[in-house]
Amino acid sequence: MSTPNPAPPRLRLPERHQMQIDERSLDQLLPPDHVARTVWAYVEGLDLSAFRARIKAVEGKAGQPTIDPRILLSLWLLATLEGVGSARELDRLTGLHIAYEWLCGGVSVNYHTLSDFRSDNEALLSGLLTQSVATLMQQGLVELQEVAQDGLRVRASAGAKSFRRAATLQECLEKAEQQVEALRKQLDEDDGAVSRRQQAARERAARERVERIEEALRQQQQLATRQEQVQKEKGAKRKKEPRASTTDPDARVMKMPDGGFRPGYNAEFATDTASGIVVGVDVVPVGSDHGQLLPMVEQIEARYQQTPERLLADGDFATLEDIQTLHEEHQTDVYAPVKNAAKEQAKGNDPYRPKPKDPPGVGAWRIRMGTEEAKTIYQRRAQTAEWTNARTRNMGLRQFLVRGLGKVRAVALLYALAHNLMQTLLLRARAAVA
Repeated sequence: MSTPNPAPPRLRLPERHQMQIDERSLDQLLPPDHVARTVWAYVEGLDLSAFRARIKAVEGKAGQPTIDPRILLSLWLLATLEGVGSARELDRLTGLHIAYEWLCGGVSVNYHTLSDFRSDNEALLSGLLTQSVATLMQQGLVELQEVAQDGLRVRASAGAKSFRRAATLQECLEKAEQQVEALRKQLDEDDGAVSRRQQAARERAARERVERIEEALRQQQQLATRQEQVQKEKGAKRKKEPRASTTDPDARVMKMPDGGFRPGYNAEFATDTASGIVVGVDVVPVGSDHGQLLPMVEQIEARYQQTPERLLADGDFATLEDIQTLHEEHQTDVYAPVKNAAKEQAKGNDPYRPKPKDPPGVGAWRIRMGTEEAKTIYQRRAQTAEWTNARTRNMGLRQFLVRGLGKVRAVALLYALAHNLMQTLLLRARAAVA
């Protein structure tokens, strides 16, 4: 039997107050295979001249140097890949995480700059999507022969209680205008410098609220007008008066994937089935995908001067008008399920036989969807369009943290660019092996 050792054990204890000097550079601290290096290399290959053209501080003129757009874009791409959607959180990471510090390279950023870069550059981010995909097409990595489209409903940054009808919106507007006037008087009467800055910030916030309520009123009136038109055209029963949000007037209450109804947006992604590259992005304030095929094909044509030969989508997208227009004007064949095909077959009817009033494109679509070849082609929709949506979900696209359709589109474009970045690496690796 062993006897216990009465002497205490020798331990290595933490010392957290001892000053240390680390002579390694940021480049030495970041692992060679870290994804931040990949992001930076990808951004360096992009043409950011459109971003630089907006910079007012130039050589020979007064003004503070501006942060390199490559830094800001790289930070947002890495943040998007890692599921960070908040400008404040990204700002925090630039001081705590070596990967974000490495991208900054000693350049200080703040959340205002990060937020403004993302929110104010929808058109330029859209141009980057076009530029990057066009480069892949020139390299033969994207053919754009077959595209799959799907929608993704995402929660908006607005509460359900922020939706109000016209009379309530008018009351909110009057109160907001009164608040702006009261704050303006306080600002004129106050001589304290600090207080004046605070009052100015409050007045600006109140003024922005007035603008949002005015926009909500405009949106509510449009919805009411549209509702009346539909009621007259279809003879539908009169519905409740539509409402608009004072927080995000562009948002709409829609059915979410879990079956609940919440304020949101519908993000549309079009993916090349051969390469997995996102070639088109849009965000619409409509909960249904109905009628979204034609706008996406027109967007793709405007971006690349080319339309896909085949467009794959689920049944919610297909309208007979879009199918005919795409067939006649764009030479694009739609692959989407025929509505109620199983029920018609159960009744002994052939759902794939053209109807007497069908235009040529619609008749060809019905015949096409009844073939085994069409069934094989349609299987590629889920593994591309739904895969793209799943990837963006995994990257954190569950709620937009910005408000307004333009800012929301900018966020959706960042997700598309981040997705394409990783897919481009895979495509080039495959091309190198082949």
